[in-house]
Amino acid sequence: MISALRVLIAGGGSAGHIEPVLALAEALRRRDPSTEITLLGTARGLETRLVAERGFRLELIPAVPLPRSASLDLLAVPVRLGGAVRATLRVLDRVRPAVVVGFGGYVSTPAYLAARLRRVPVVVHEANAKPGLANRIGARSAAAVAVAFEGTRLPRAVHLGMPLRRSITTLDRPARRAEARAIFGLDPTAPTLLVVGGSQGARRINDAVAGAVPALRAAGIGVLHAVGRGNATPGSNATPGEADAAAGPPYVPVPYLDRMDLAYAAADLVLCRAGATTCAELSMLGLPAIYVPLPHGNGEQALNALPVIRVAGGAVVADSECTSEYVIRRVTALLGDPDRLASMGESVATLGRRDADERLADVTRVVAGFSPKADEQPVADER
Repeated sequence: MISALRVLIAGGGSAGHIEPVLALAEALRRRDPSTEITLLGTARGLETRLVAERGFRLELIPAVPLPRSASLDLLAVPVRLGGAVRATLRVLDRVRPAVVVGFGGYVSTPAYLAARLRRVPVVVHEANAKPGLANRIGARSAAAVAVAFEGTRLPRAVHLGMPLRRSITTLDRPARRAEARAIFGLDPTAPTLLVVGGSQGARRINDAVAGAVPALRAAGIGVLHAVGRGNATPGSNATPGEADAAAGPPYVPVPYLDRMDLAYAAADLVLCRAGATTCAELSMLGLPAIYVPLPHGNGEQALNALPVIRVAGGAVVADSECTSEYVIRRVTALLGDPDRLASMGESVATLGRRDADERLADVTRVVAGFSPKADEQPVADER
């Protein structure tokens, strides 16, 4: 009996972690609208909001964070992991997917283990240049392994790139610039800096920008700043919007950017963390950036930015060295040199890939026993 393809996709956390998951889900749905897609996440991530907004089904399991150092918390991991695996097994039994796709993080380890117990084939996608523990575990027995960065060390890895949302891969930045700047209340002609520290903001970046805003405005530079939900507008000297036009182009702080496509269209330069999705989006768009890698974790963000640095498409500054003085000096130098900025944009664009979502959808369908093209017949479902 031929039935619709059923896929369970595991991943979640920040917006940067969820967007590749949703990009694959949307590519699969475009390929065949009858595809039944379920996303697996945890209650602690932004997936509880973003998945529903995009019209997909979400199943929640307990999060199993792994302590970064030896402690009593480490003793509780086996019990927590066992509970998460059992919860995932119940999801598998309800959904009965033909394939499980994992993107790493808290939710993927139990997904990989449960899929192995139920003999469901697994596809692993690793977003970072340095793979995390979950994907190192999953890749050992996965039917296919895809990576966003060339040279990522996982067994049988194929370099496909990062699945990105269509609003980004189809964006014509010059054509949307005037619209974007009008929507955000930015100066239509001033060189513009976009500041993003991830969905929760970044205190180091926020503080550095707060002290830099008066000097940036005086230099004729506008700023669009996503400060993070729950964070106050940084700095008492930062004048938002057009309250003081005499001080220069507007500084526009916002809690969160739901329209990253328009934020990118408005920007000439970006100050940001070096999350894998951010690096991939900026590379694909040919948008120069100053990256401030997160100083925690396993050092993956610094590695994510390396390809950009090798082609001279951006700059990297250590978190501890991202000060107001650095921001003033580096941003004014770059935005004051249009030829250099254009050269950086052309260089970083050589790293961009627009079709990773479609290519990963192909891999997913093949591993599930379906043709890559939806207009061809799938194999019989014998379960």
